[in-house]
Amino acid sequence: MPKEYLPGETPEQRKQRLRKLKGWSKNPQPIPAPVVKSTPKPTPRQVSNNTLQRSTPPKRIEEITKQTTHPSKKVAFVLGNGTSRASIDPESLLGKGTIYGCNALFRTFSPHYLIAVDTKMIKEISTAGYQLKNSVWTNPNKYTREISGLNLFSPNLGWSSGPTALNFASLNGAETIYILGFDYRGLGKKNELVNNLYAGTVNYKQQHDRATYFGNWQRQTSMVIKRNPRTRYIRVVEKAEYFVPENLIGLENLEHQTIFKFKQNLGIS
Repeated sequence: MPKEYLPGETPEQRKQRLRKLKGWSKNPQPIPAPVVKSTPKPTPRQVSNNTLQRSTPPKRIEEITKQTTHPSKKVAFVLGNGTSRASIDPESLLGKGTIYGCNALFRTFSPHYLIAVDTKMIKEISTAGYQLKNSVWTNPNKYTREISGLNLFSPNLGWSSGPTALNFASLNGAETIYILGFDYRGLGKKNELVNNLYAGTVNYKQQHDRATYFGNWQRQTSMVIKRNPRTRYIRVVEKAEYFVPENLIGLENLEHQTIFKFKQNLGIS
């Protein structure tokens, strides 16, 4: 018997044993594939283009008072864009109160708060990326909710930018509010032409266009003043013969002050 035979092993047993040693099998089974643990796909990096990220959730008007305050928060300046404020440099107001500006003011000056509710203006502001480094407030809608860096009012008053800014300042703790550039009338002999410092520029009417109806602005302004009887409102007007809308007549907490007197009281030129 050859040496490779095991004791008592038959030839057939030997063949089977050798086959097993060589990895043979009468009915070979497929070798199972190695188990590879699946790993989740890596999460894509956050999009670096901030304008594609969503804006902050709308904030209730009562929560606005929790925003970062300014050294002279009790005094506020609300800058509309009527031509009457042309001789007042916004830079001269810095350090004298919290400044609330509207719409295209951001092109040349950065107020503490910029308020814009017109979609075209929000597009201009966000395209410039201004809201990523400055405080911009607007109304919530499908468009504004998709823009990063915007602050959204809640509730949405549906008002124009000027009265919205005035309401913001009133609820943000200001005790004395100066109202600038709220002219409530057009230019020209019949007050029929557009009255805006930015007339003739992008997103604004031309100088020769008819003035936008300002009845809503008057009504909204008067609503703010009436709702805040303990707040002192000072409307800065161009000269002594100023125009007072019917809605603003007889409001005890509203007074009118000429630009000359305004500059004199604040010590600005």
